[in-house]
Amino acid sequence: MIPTLPDAQRFTGHAKRIKPEADPMLTHTHAGSPMGEAMRLHWQPVCLSSQLKDLPVAVRILGEDLVAFRDQKGVVGLLHKHCSHRGASLEFGRITDKGITCCYHGWHFAHDGSLLNAPAEPANSPLLKQVKQGAYPAMEFKGLVFAYMGPPTQMPAFPSFDSMQFSDVDLVPYALSHDCNWLQVHENLMDPLHAVFLHSRMGEVQLTQAWGEMPAVEWFEHGDRVCYLTSRQIGAHVWVRFNEVAFPNFGQVAGFWEDGNAAKYFERVGATRWTVPIDNTHCWIFGWRHFSPSLEAKGIGNASQVGLNQFDIYGQTGDRPYEEMQRNTGDWEAEVSQGPMAIHALENKGSSDRGVVMLRRHLAQGITNPHLPPNSIEGQTPTWTCNVVLHRPSPITSEKEITLSVPDLLAIGRAVKSIILAADSLSPALRQASIVSQLQGLSKPPV
Repeated sequence: MIPTLPDAQRFTGHAKRIKPEADPMLTHTHAGSPMGEAMRLHWQPVCLSSQLKDLPVAVRILGEDLVAFRDQKGVVGLLHKHCSHRGASLEFGRITDKGITCCYHGWHFAHDGSLLNAPAEPANSPLLKQVKQGAYPAMEFKGLVFAYMGPPTQMPAFPSFDSMQFSDVDLVPYALSHDCNWLQVHENLMDPLHAVFLHSRMGEVQLTQAWGEMPAVEWFEHGDRVCYLTSRQIGAHVWVRFNEVAFPNFGQVAGFWEDGNAAKYFERVGATRWTVPIDNTHCWIFGWRHFSPSLEAKGIGNASQVGLNQFDIYGQTGDRPYEEMQRNTGDWEAEVSQGPMAIHALENKGSSDRGVVMLRRHLAQGITNPHLPPNSIEGQTPTWTCNVVLHRPSPITSEKEITLSVPDLLAIGRAVKSIILAADSLSPALRQASIVSQLQGLSKPPV
């Protein structure tokens, strides 16, 4: 029997074959591009300290081919990859007690690119004064190598976020590669609704059951940052989660294993990270996974699984079997599968995408009118990322469990936000205690 033909008028594949271009202002980060030049005005991680051993390391950052190394005196350097003499790659160079030498003719470069020696040339060769290898200022901090790739006269202070300095938290450095544009990875941080589905309802539960509860969400801008608040009712508790990203590519997420079953006040960061472009179609996440007794009270996290293309949260790398990726999809596949560079003109955005839209607008504004961060207090810039769990907060007044409305949940989240943001001017020691005390005032003890 000849099959019945479908109604061709219902199908739109043929009309959608030709794709528009991607948004170059936000996605392109090569030299001379608006976003690329904005990123170069900030310190950027370029590799892990653990990668710098007795051989140079070739890295590609913001479309530039570079070589990172640590010399025999322990000083890190970041030079243009190709030697200024005849272009041989310095990834094959020899690390010395002061800089690096090219394997081809022994030209010896200091960390700032100065030519210290050209042994095949006369001792008085003018090349020693004329030639300088391209180089960038670099430094190590807590297992990450950072570089400043912008104009020398505009080099900023090194970032001083408070979450980089907690005395009771171990920062474990990591680097995760992604085969796609930086923005589709970075903007995932302002999409809390994906966690309900991707991490909970569409496959195995990847974090805790509580993540599958639909939250009330508020997005807002504050200074140099875009933030979200999610408020979920978990029985007699309300779990408020506060995450933030800062211009241009910094972000933080709160602890991963919260289940909302016990009161908790201003429990801080689970991961600090930068989404750093390799080029326009590849990127890294560089950052630290935070470990402390309170963050890891459930014993789920594993610091030994955090490092170069390793992370102890499911779905953050592309190393799983393809069929597993299909059946239990993680962040890596969802982000990379959008294509090498997501095309915004093809999207059909809804109300759940307000954070992504806000972030893109924030980035566009920041390119021409940089957002100013909060004032540093005693050498620390306050951050707000946290989990807060309140027991029977207002407006829960009944001893019996009631179902809170979205406006109720939003009001609770805003009360938490107000307490946290109002403490920015306090010293780091006073700030933590003040916030905790006021949050405890929102929580009613169990009867």
